[in-house]
Amino acid sequence: MKTIKTFGKAFPFAVLLSATAFADAEAHVSFLDKEASQESTILATLQVPHGCDGKATTEVRVKLPEGFVFAKPQPKAGWELEVIKGDYQKTYDNHGDKVKTGAVEIRWKNGNLSDDFYDTFVIQGKVSGVEAGTSLAFPVTQMCGDAVTAWDQVAKDGGDPHGMKSPAPLLKVVAGDSHGHDHDMAGMDMAGMDMTGKTGMDMTGMGAAAPAGETVKAGDLEISGGFAKAMLPGQPVGGGFFTVKNSGQTDDRLLSVTSPVSGEVQIHAMETKDNVMRMRQLKDGVAIAAGETVKLEPGDLHLMFQKVKTPFKQGDTVPVTLIFEKAGKVDLVLQVLSAQSK
Repeated sequence: MKTIKTFGKAFPFAVLLSATAFADAEAHVSFLDKEASQESTILATLQVPHGCDGKATTEVRVKLPEGFVFAKPQPKAGWELEVIKGDYQKTYDNHGDKVKTGAVEIRWKNGNLSDDFYDTFVIQGKVSGVEAGTSLAFPVTQMCGDAVTAWDQVAKDGGDPHGMKSPAPLLKVVAGDSHGHDHDMAGMDMAGMDMTGKTGMDMTGMGAAAPAGETVKAGDLEISGGFAKAMLPGQPVGGGFFTVKNSGQTDDRLLSVTSPVSGEVQIHAMETKDNVMRMRQLKDGVAIAAGETVKLEPGDLHLMFQKVKTPFKQGDTVPVTLIFEKAGKVDLVLQVLSAQSK
């Protein structure tokens, strides 16, 4: 049998052929999990296996089909995020609220995913009002600078998409279980850009920070109302919120934040213009002007916990250290609330 050497190891040629065949079979953009139960909230994970003819991927656009509602994209470090809103064809029930509009397209922009690597792009959403056996198509546009690849072909009448050159990722809807589970995941609530976050860490006895929810003072600064939101198991991104009041006569600035429960904590801002919601990282921090109060809250400024070690659970606490330009380091404990809390 013919063998090929690579990095000092010999591999049977047949094994390499098998691996290549598998790679070719999954060469298009597709879902990691290709099935979803009726009336369930899921993490739809798109796999982008390569760039465009060797070029790095710089933008990924995903159009959301009718029946996949209340979408909440997972932010990615190094990428800008846009959420395009529009009208649904039907009205959907969201915990008692009748919802007619929501996210209809998600865009991760200005990134740099080399053709040598693959990555995943995650959207939480609810499969609602869809018959079992239906396949929902999610047309994807993959942009690599000036090069564009559209994964948007859909077979007619449920036909086999495997012979297509650029098939759209499909999510097959299967009959829901009798328990009717429906989770509201930590990520972003697009109705109000509700960032969630939380950790399974009990900070009792640490003593460095005030108990969760209590006010902390550092010089002229007063930090209060700290909270995070519950997350689904496996969700690596969470959010945190609090209020900073500057009672002094000197401006200060929140420079950065750290936490032992996540790999990185970023400061983000949300803004909506022309029905498009954008999120950006504030690498220079947040100014706390003299005599002013700054709120980090859902839909506006917030902390973004990246690579969360343990998904946040309601009732737990999240320790953070805030680093201010003049006030220095301040330890704070965020109380984890329900995912539905405002």
